[in-house]
Amino acid sequence: MQATPYFPPETIRKYNSRLMDIYSLYMNVFPNAIDEKTVREIAKDCRIPLTEAFAHMIAALMELDAGGKDRAFFQYWLLPSLCELKPEPYRNDAYFRNIHIPADIRGKWELRQESLKPFEPFVCNDIVVTEDRRMIPQIGFFTEEYPFPAVLENGREWMTLQPNEMVTTWPAIKEASGRVLTYGLGLGYFAYHASEKKEVESVTVVDISDDVIALFQKHILPQFPHKEKVRIVKSDAFAFADREMKGNFDFVFGDIWHDAGDGRELYLRMKEWETKYPDIRFSFWLEDTIRCYLDTSLWNMPQS
Repeated sequence: MQATPYFPPETIRKYNSRLMDIYSLYMNVFPNAIDEKTVREIAKDCRIPLTEAFAHMIAALMELDAGGKDRAFFQYWLLPSLCELKPEPYRNDAYFRNIHIPADIRGKWELRQESLKPFEPFVCNDIVVTEDRRMIPQIGFFTEEYPFPAVLENGREWMTLQPNEMVTTWPAIKEASGRVLTYGLGLGYFAYHASEKKEVESVTVVDISDDVIALFQKHILPQFPHKEKVRIVKSDAFAFADREMKGNFDFVFGDIWHDAGDGRELYLRMKEWETKYPDIRFSFWLEDTIRCYLDTSLWNMPQS
């Protein structure tokens, strides 16, 4: 394998920022701009993998000169950030197989089925920071349609069973034991897997929305094999922590933000609990990615 060349720190920060900007624009404005037929034709004609063909199409869409002045950026930032994924590992997840989510609406919250189209990009894991400080988002795509359940707030996806939500929750599921507390309900993915573990005595879920709780208790919780372990509490997370967390829990999972972008302030507030309650083990959703956003040495922050 070819060694990565040396890049000055200022170049790394510039390219880190550039890649983040490209994906923000691409995935929020025109995520379906790249079609399956063209990707396959490029891969066949150029005799390159689908992932590389996909990267070249993104480069063309963003007016990058992948073979010229932008070659290093393409080779060591854009290309490593993309990956063709197989859907089977996610479809074989026990929650995905055993919990069936019907369509329903309560207040501003909605349960429904959605899908990723073939070659539609999605975030598939936390950002990876390389030894030389390159910040590489993890962007995946499937070559077939991938249906998944979702809970939406006012039409905006709040929690789904896309790969990212699953993969980035697995570390917390693995660590959970004893009396478990989780902030944020969503579809109950963490609560399901935690309650299935022999090492877990109980799972307390704190959520502030009556409607989310009602949808969960009506449609999802009854399908849990060990629903007797699960207790739902309607409360603000920080009020509950001040009132009831000390001495009552062994493990806490924080997941009350929509994504890493809007989670920074809440994450920093929650991190204070680790110092305040040293006898409790903590895990926070998307922590590695949030740390990247907070580390101003990794990228050039936008000018206000």
